[in-house]
Parts: sequence; structure tokens; C-alpha cells
Amino acid sequence: MAAALSRALKLPGKKGPDLGEYDPLTQADSEDESEEDDLVLNYPRNGLGRDSRPGSGSSKLLGSRSGRHVGARGEAPDDEEEEDEWRERQPGIGKQYWGHRHSGRDRAGDDGGGPGPLGGTGVAVHGTDAEEKRKRTKRALRSALFLVPLFCAALTVLLSAFLIPCQNAKLQSRRQWEQALGAAGGIASPPLALWDVDGDSMQDMILGVTEETNDTHPTQGNKVYSVVALSAAGGHVLWRKVMPAPVIYIQSGLQYPSQLSPVVLLISRSTITAINGTTGKTLWPVLLKDIESQAVLLPDLEGDSVPDLLVATLPADKASDLSLSMISGLTGMKLGRPLSFNVTAQGKLIGPLLHETQQGAYYILFGLGNIEAISLCDIYLGATGQKPVSQSLWRKDPVLEGLKKSNSSFININRGVQPVDLMFPLVAGFGNSHNSLDVVSNLNSSRSDWVLVYTTRKLSVLKHKDMRKEWTFNAGPIHSQPAPGHFNDDGVLDLFIQSSANGIMKAQVVDGASGRLLWEAEFVCPRVRLDASAVATSAGQSAVLFWASEPIRVQKSVSKATVAPGVAEGEPLIRKLFLFYPAYPTILVELMNTTDTAVSSAVSYQDRQKDATYMVVSLRPTPESRPGAWMVTSMSLRAAVAKGRLVRLQESNTTGQLVQADEFEANRFFRRLTFKHQVS
Repeated sequence: MAAALSRALKLPGKKGPDLGEYDPLTQADSEDESEEDDLVLNYPRNGLGRDSRPGSGSSKLLGSRSGRHVGARGEAPDDEEEEDEWRERQPGIGKQYWGHRHSGRDRAGDDGGGPGPLGGTGVAVHGTDAEEKRKRTKRALRSALFLVPLFCAALTVLLSAFLIPCQNAKLQSRRQWEQALGAAGGIASPPLALWDVDGDSMQDMILGVTEETNDTHPTQGNKVYSVVALSAAGGHVLWRKVMPAPVIYIQSGLQYPSQLSPVVLLISRSTITAINGTTGKTLWPVLLKDIESQAVLLPDLEGDSVPDLLVATLPADKASDLSLSMISGLTGMKLGRPLSFNVTAQGKLIGPLLHETQQGAYYILFGLGNIEAISLCDIYLGATGQKPVSQSLWRKDPVLEGLKKSNSSFININRGVQPVDLMFPLVAGFGNSHNSLDVVSNLNSSRSDWVLVYTTRKLSVLKHKDMRKEWTFNAGPIHSQPAPGHFNDDGVLDLFIQSSANGIMKAQVVDGASGRLLWEAEFVCPRVRLDASAVATSAGQSAVLFWASEPIRVQKSVSKATVAPGVAEGEPLIRKLFLFYPAYPTILVELMNTTDTAVSSAVSYQDRQKDATYMVVSLRPTPESRPGAWMVTSMSLRAAVAKGRLVRLQESNTTGQLVQADEFEANRFFRRLTFKHQVS
């Protein structure tokens, strides 16, 4: 083709070698031949010389019309020499022209035109194959980038849908157990506390046990006193510590800066012993006489970065004065001398409790039937003769100090004549943790309102800011500590109370904002004085766990018989654990029933599983009037609710279909109910 272009630049047509005339047919034929010449000239680009014979395809090409012209006319060498000279003189035109021709052949090769090696295995075809491979590689990478995250997401969904529920079910089964702790040495409520002592993120139970034994000991008779730590996962014994005397209080959660293990306090009538919560080994003991109260967690008085402790001592005959003793939380050493107060005995010991005012001043609340307050700074000054190290502990509250009489060192809080049976902070979940000494729990308790339970069957709330009564509610004889919880949507903590009289137990919910009655129900008295437990739920309000016997005027979901109060003579009293949720005031969930006598209980939480564990210590009756056996039972609340039975509290006047629809909706709600830590 280049030769034809060269000739076209010289002549309007191609001359024959012999005639020297313009022959259009010869020129047309020459253009076709020049195209074949182009193919021949392209051999060097494929790595072949002009005279090479690449194969059958090349032989055919050289034996075609192009070969015939070279052999017959002998013009090709002249034309090629002429073409080479022209290309040397016009390099730009040659490059432009040959580049155009090569691109045309590339397109021809893509279309599959050109037989033989030049049409199938030329440079353009090899380049096209490499580019196609690159394109396929890019498409594969793009597909992988899309499919791999999709596969991971699908795998995550499958794991969430199958494996995680299986793990939750396994954890639930691990928290369902029952453990026998030997023959009981009495019916008194054993002390217990909850804390994670084995590092598995589950709160274990630390329990004081008194057991009967056939062995005789000079100082213990036939009883063995011990403290046992039970794992929350399975109930096996983590450690056991034998004590010289029965333990009346167990408190956990004290932390030392140099020790990762929690510190547990074991309090008997004459000794306070601090032990390592992980191993049960003794850290320090301190001897005191006539200990009557739990330990109160104080601010750091000594400057050793560990909170200090305060306890109340009172002789058994209560003839002497009530005393307050302070001890170091780090070493157990006594801080000064016991400080005695001339308190008129009117009833049960109240407190001591720590109260922090809005001005940041610390006071100790205590009394015998009445409630007195005294500055923590004054107590420390009277016991040691000096003020606390931190000047922030020197503060006093002008509002409380204004209530002090001129001739008294006390601030009288209970300004009425009604003796008080019980005083506790109005804090969500108070009592569920059972005597926790961690700083956060005590900080919330010391800054809260206070609940007073009077011997005259009344209940009132004192406001934190000025310690004055907010409201008073008249109730029956309250036999256990009320349970604070959120039982409506006003954001104020309400109270669940239990009172009993004449064989009937009454359960009531009192509005924390106004003191009015929100709900009540009556039951056969279970003859159990066990505190109820309020548990926060994902639905927004609190649920309550409480023990009772058969509800009075009940219509069961199975049988429609009405149960009358009382138990037939000779028949065992069946005690039932119920769950109450305020959104369904006429329906309870029966979680378990037993003839055992429940004496202590506690609730722990599993945040990851959105579940809670209910632990209860019971006295199981034995035949032949032998001492009963201590039994500890642990259950997952979600599993217990899923297997529970719905119980109606009253007769229904609606049709059977409406009752079934109501129960179906309630059953679906309770099965989806989850639990979490309560927030004040």
C-alpha cells in the first residue's frame, strides 16, 4: 500500500513496465496486491524475515497473487527500495500511515478476520488476549470485592441467628442449678452477698452457713459455722472458710489499689474479718464487742486512698449506750476510740447510714426507734481528737444544723412520736445486691431520699434536700423491706410493699410521687418474711418477684375454680414465686412452687444476655423431725418466665374469647421480656 501511495504521488495512475501507459485495471489490481504486500512487509514486526516461511499459512500467502507479481513482473524489489527511500525522506508520513494500518489490522484481528497465523497469532491478537485477561482479572476482582463482604454479612447473620442463641441457651442452663449445703442448724435467715470472685463476669454467691454435725467440739457444740462461695455457673463450691462463730453479715465490693481481687467482710458479733474474695484467705481481723450493724462505707478519712468503715455496737441487754466505732478499710486498725451516745431506747436499731447533703457535707444517721443525725467530722474529731485529713470532710450543712437543739449534739430527724422500724435509701434495686460495699452503689444511696417504715403501720418518704416528709401512706403490718422500682411512667421511684394479718398477705404498689395506692392483691399468707425484688426490664417499667401462696379470688387459666383463703389441716403449705408487671395488673406469672421455706434471696444481672438470675436460699423439710437441709437454687429469669404459668388475680366478666385473647397477648409479652440493671 505504501508503494501504491508512492506511485500515486508521482503519477495519476500506474504505468505498465513495457507500455508506459496509464492502465486503470492494472492500478486497481496493484492496490489489491499492495495490500498483500503490506502483509508481507509486516512479517518483521512478527519477528520474521522477509524470506522466512512461517508455515502453511505463509506459504499460501506467498504463493498467492502477491507471490505471482513478484515472480512475474519483478517490480516488488524496486517498489520496496523506492518505498524505503521515500519513508526515509518522509518519516512522519510513514509513521502516521503505518500506525493507521496497524490499528486497522488490530480491529480486523478483534473481529476474527485474517486466516492463518496473521489472523490468529499475530502481535495484535496477542495484545488483545493479554488485555482480555486483564479485563477478566479486573472483573474477577470486582466480583470478589462484592461477594466477599456479602458472604461475611450472610455468615454473621447465620451466626447471630443460630450460634448466639445456642450460646445464650447454654449460659441459661449453666445458671439453672440447685446445691445442697448440709443440715440446717436453725431457721434464721443466713447472710449472703453477691460478687464476681472467680473472674467470669457473673456474680457469685457468698453465703454464711450453720450446719449440724454429729461430731462434738468443746466450743461449738454440734454445729459448724462456715462461709461458702458458690459459683454462679453451676453452683460448685469455689472456697469454704470455717469460722469460730456464726456470721451475721457478709459485705462485698471493697477494693484495694494494690489488689485486683475483691475484699469481702465477714461480720460476727465480736469480730470483723476481711478476706480475699478470690481465695478466701484472711487479710486482717479486728476484735470488737457486741457488733449490731453492718459496716458503713465512709469516705477516705486517713488519706490512704481506701474508704474507711464504721459499725454500731450495742450490748445485748441494751442497758449501755449505743457506740459507733471506726476502723481503717486498708489495715483494719481502729481509728481512735468507740464514741458512745446516750440514745433513749425506743425500738430497733436504725442504721447507721451515711447521708451526703446537697452542700457536700457528710452525716451519719442512726438511732433506736428514733432517727438522729451527727456530722461525720464531729464523730472523727470525738474519736481521734483531730479532724479528717481532707478538708472537704469538714463541711457542715446549715439546713440540718438549724434543726439541732441548743443543748444536744444530735440533730433529731424523726420529729414525731412514732417509732421507726426500718429506714433505707430510695434507690432502684436497693437490696438486690445485698450489702455491696462498692463506691458507686454507696454514692447513690447516700444522696437519695429516705424511706421510713413505722411500727404504727405507716410508710413515709423523707426528701433528701431537707429531710422533711414528702408523704405518708397507711398500710397493714409491713413484714419485709419494701422494694423500690418504676411501676408507672412518671420517672419517680415507687414502692412495692407486703403486709400480712389474719392469714392473708396483701401486696400493694404505692406511687412514689404522691403516696397514693396504684395496685393491690390478696394472697394466702405464705408464712415467709422474705423481701421482694424489683427488677428493671427492657419494656421500661420494673417487674417484681415476690413469694406468696395461692391468690385469693383467683381464676386460673386452666380451671375456673375460685380458691378460698386458708390451707386444709395436714396439707403442706405450697409457696409460689410470682412475677408482677404493672402493664398487666390482673395477671401474674408463676415461676415456681415449692414446699420449701425461702429465707434469703438475691438478684444478679447478665447484661450481654439481657437476663437476670434469681438466687434463693431455702430450708427443705425432712421427715422424722430432723433438722431441715439448706438448699440454694439459681434460675434464669428469662427461662423461668418462658416456662411460667399465667395466673389471673380476679374473676372476669368478659367472654371466654376475650379472656383467651388477653392471655395470649400477655403470654407473648412476657416471653419477649428481657431484664437489665435498674437505674434510679
